[in-house]
Amino acid sequence: MTSEATTIGMRIDAVIASLESLPHTNPEILYASVIGASLLFSFLVLNSGGSSMALPDGGDADSLNKPKISKAKLVSPSDEPQPKWHILRLTNYIVTFGFLLSVLKFASNATTYLDDSTSLLQFVIIWSISMCYFFGFFGISFIELDELENEPQNHQHQILRKPMPTKESADPPVKVVKMHPPASSAPVCIDPTSFKKPSPSIPSNIKELSNSEIASLVLQDKVKDHQLEKLLDPHRAVEVRRLKVDVQLDSLGRGGALAELPHKHDLDYKRVLGANCEIVVGYVPIPVGMAGPITLNGESIYIPMATTEGCLVASTNRGCKAISQGSGAVSSILRDGITRAPCVRLPSAKEASEVHLWIESPENFQKLKEVFESTTSFGKLLEARPSVAGKNVYIRLRCFAGDAMGMNMISKGSLAVIECLRQRFPNLSLVALSGNMCTDKKAAAINWIEGRGKSVVIEATIPKGVVRSTLKTSVPAIVEANLNKNLIGSAMAGVVGGFNAHASNNVTAVFLATGQDPAQNVESANCITLMEETPEGDLWISCTMPSIEVGTVGGGTGLPAQAACLKAIGVKGGGENPGDNVKQLAHVVAAATMAGELSLMAALASNSLVAAHMTHNRKPASK
Repeated sequence: MTSEATTIGMRIDAVIASLESLPHTNPEILYASVIGASLLFSFLVLNSGGSSMALPDGGDADSLNKPKISKAKLVSPSDEPQPKWHILRLTNYIVTFGFLLSVLKFASNATTYLDDSTSLLQFVIIWSISMCYFFGFFGISFIELDELENEPQNHQHQILRKPMPTKESADPPVKVVKMHPPASSAPVCIDPTSFKKPSPSIPSNIKELSNSEIASLVLQDKVKDHQLEKLLDPHRAVEVRRLKVDVQLDSLGRGGALAELPHKHDLDYKRVLGANCEIVVGYVPIPVGMAGPITLNGESIYIPMATTEGCLVASTNRGCKAISQGSGAVSSILRDGITRAPCVRLPSAKEASEVHLWIESPENFQKLKEVFESTTSFGKLLEARPSVAGKNVYIRLRCFAGDAMGMNMISKGSLAVIECLRQRFPNLSLVALSGNMCTDKKAAAINWIEGRGKSVVIEATIPKGVVRSTLKTSVPAIVEANLNKNLIGSAMAGVVGGFNAHASNNVTAVFLATGQDPAQNVESANCITLMEETPEGDLWISCTMPSIEVGTVGGGTGLPAQAACLKAIGVKGGGENPGDNVKQLAHVVAAATMAGELSLMAALASNSLVAAHMTHNRKPASK
């Protein structure tokens, strides 16, 4: 160390001198190479956003796993002039190129320029101006990348024009936005942010716009779905929403599904006669809401729900959104078979036991199977399980019923089985075609343990960030609430199959919308809801439902409105393979249940349930 003060110039001279002392090395070339490589690396990093963020076909990152929407003409959502980003980008290249030239020139004769104060000052001024530009304006030409996440006129949210195949509207085509999955959340009653009043950005002349124009605004998220009733009259709000939902369904190849879902006073009583009701005096309209989309087994699904309980559809919609923002729902069917258990009686318990042992023989079961299947085209007898109580024998028959719920099918086959048994045991008499071990429309442990209809298990993983942002709670809080309420609380109550928050709510709403037997809600809503925190801190949820009883043919599924809801799901009528459509419907029922469980438990965990219902589920006083 010297005692004299060392200036910056002296230090630079020392560095250059050390470079000159390196053998077989040109210091100017080495210095220029280091500076040039550093600047080139920085330039590539700064400009990599435009390409690395580009996604195929104008989709977002999630679109790689989303169902593709058929291509249509791309149009601009507004006629306003857009900034000329290419000019700013060109300026970036010019300034950068000039800066690199000055650096290379300085590096070519650094020693001379360092000794010349005038030249050195010129270089410093050029570099200072360049650095000011870099820090202040260099990224401005890429600002549209930020717009990609927020503005409807960007590449991710290109507007599509599609025709509207609705009967009740002759409005021009609605502008459609890519929305699967998930669509932006509509009403969420248990989200405190949904308590806010309509945004001031809504057009002041919205009532003067056509229905299709308003539907376009909803699809572009410029008007919230749940604001329609406040901005328009309730009747017109329904018409606008039908246009919007029809476009969403059209993107799934189900356009026009709502054409037969009445929204005015209309019912074809001819379809009711001899099929659904007797001594008819009218009908009771029930509102139908559409929750979703939810990603179910890799497919986007909308869920029609008929209910008079406020906030149910909105809450389920929030659950659908959270599930789709996570892993999506993965559903599996464990067991398939509707049951009927005739009660037969013998003169003695000994003879009853002989019938029991005879039925359990595999060879004898084949005889029963043959006579059962001779009565039906689709039904297949899968199992015959006898139980003895004194002189009585209860024979629980389990049958595959194709796309029907199957009660009529299995009842007809059961009579054939009884006749076959009478030939072998003449003293056998039929007490009741249904001996209550089926068990139909009653809470029963046998359905909970053995299953009835479709036994389904469904699961999903929700990222902890989604739990906070969409469900407004934390993973530990919702897991603890589920444990203490759905598991411990239900055990304390001694429930059978009721280890859940409100599975019957969603099951019944989907049943009413799709023409199922609402009385079978009793066993179909058997459900245990489990939640765990994963090692990564995310939320894992599952619902196990052993006895969902549904059909896509027969019963109420033939009525126009209910058939329209089945068509919206994509399961109207029989499937390409017998049983395909009804299995999909069972998956949808389980998905709706899990979405409802997730959202309600989040509301309980955050203690926002009462406030939400008081805000959204109370009509204003009549004047």
